[in-house]
Amino acid sequence: MTARDTGAEMLLFEKAAYDNGYTAVCGVDEAGRGPLAGPVCAAAVILPRGHMIEGVNDSKKLSEKKREQLFDVIIEEAVACSVAFGTVDEIERDNILSATMNTMRRAIMGLKVRPDYAMIDGNRLPQLSIPAEYIVKGDSRSLSIAAASILAKVSRDRLMLRYAEEYPQYGFELHKGYGTKLHVERIRTYGPCPIHRMSFLKKILS
Repeated sequence: MTARDTGAEMLLFEKAAYDNGYTAVCGVDEAGRGPLAGPVCAAAVILPRGHMIEGVNDSKKLSEKKREQLFDVIIEEAVACSVAFGTVDEIERDNILSATMNTMRRAIMGLKVRPDYAMIDGNRLPQLSIPAEYIVKGDSRSLSIAAASILAKVSRDRLMLRYAEEYPQYGFELHKGYGTKLHVERIRTYGPCPIHRMSFLKKILS
């Protein structure tokens, strides 16, 4: 299968939506549901109809350098894009699933071009006022969702690098808040800081 064929496959969900009469189709994805620290992030992207961006794929399959490069390309070539964060306080108050759904909705609402259809990565939908579908593993099946996954991942990673300067003892620049062995050791040594999700730390602190 050629790269061109693969690219065409990545546009099948968008094509189906446009063929059904929709005019502004956005892809939505999140980053940061699993970490022990930091916010969850979501992004929404509307790409020009039929438009390919070479190299765009599930952010987890790309190197940090490639994600950073594609971030700027997506911002430049998208019809509209939006990034939103769900705070640690929101995660603790509402639980991570609810916070993620609400953050996705805020990302969609933040688009400067109003979408009339949304494609959501995963297996459930946030409450929206527009038609939508969820796509399991959508970040590797839909170009718009893949683009959103890159924006969300890069945006969250950049924020965690700033937190690494504020709380240098935890090594956030190395693990971005995920539950690595190093991170767990630092939590046990220094205790949690204000950006830790306390509900995620019960076993570590018990």
